[in-house]
Amino acid sequence: MVGLPATVHIWQDAEELARRAAQHIVAAATAAVAARGVFTISLSGGDTPGRTYALLGSDLAESVPWNAVQVFWGDERCIPLERPDNHFTLASELMLSRVPIPDGNIHRARGEASDPSAAAAEYEGVLRHFFAPAAGEPPRFDLVLLGMGEDGHVASLFPGSVGWRERERWVVDHYVIKRGERVRRLTLTMPVLTAGREVMVLVSGELKADMLVAVLRGDADVPARELNAHAPVVRWMVDREAASALQPSTVAEAGEALVLSEAGETR
Repeated sequence: MVGLPATVHIWQDAEELARRAAQHIVAAATAAVAARGVFTISLSGGDTPGRTYALLGSDLAESVPWNAVQVFWGDERCIPLERPDNHFTLASELMLSRVPIPDGNIHRARGEASDPSAAAAEYEGVLRHFFAPAAGEPPRFDLVLLGMGEDGHVASLFPGSVGWRERERWVVDHYVIKRGERVRRLTLTMPVLTAGREVMVLVSGELKADMLVAVLRGDADVPARELNAHAPVVRWMVDREAASALQPSTVAEAGEALVLSEAGETR
């Protein structure tokens, strides 16, 4: 069963989910800057986060204290920058190139590098230099933004992947199986993802409904299950399709703190 409480918010559709997620990022950034003078966020790739980035780069751009925002990525595809599914390129085109964030506040993993193993070590070095945590401690982001795949993967930690079980390194490069294809990725490891002050997981679409239930119950041996077991605060942001198999009893069994309807009312 799930070890620590999480929060599940259910919104009407993917667009509402993206809007609410963007609003929460604004609030989290504002609070972090007020408390510590900086807001550190680890971004995700994918369509649902992309909608959120577009809002942060347009309607909500003036609400974010960009000078104090430090941006990192949870994972990156080992592909050229010119490809639109490159995670840095996605966030840059939809958000970062449209807002007044200093270039020095953007810290990316070089997935396009000819030597992915060296790129992983380089990115870990960036994290160690910026966060400089105590010996044996991982970096602690203010907010770790993730999506969840139909197979329960988060970042580029897939079921059966070598990097999923890594507990010493902060960043690994490894091969994963995505839709039957063997592809190479750079990714933060689970100790880093779960060390964040808050983890927010965006889940959209009916194809993820059964996995969401299994993860919340703690039944599925997949990376996403570890978030509730180890992260201090987990906020699941899901649309009605993704929540279609979720019942109030499921949430109660999983130890969840709250389930909201699309109108923001407790169920």
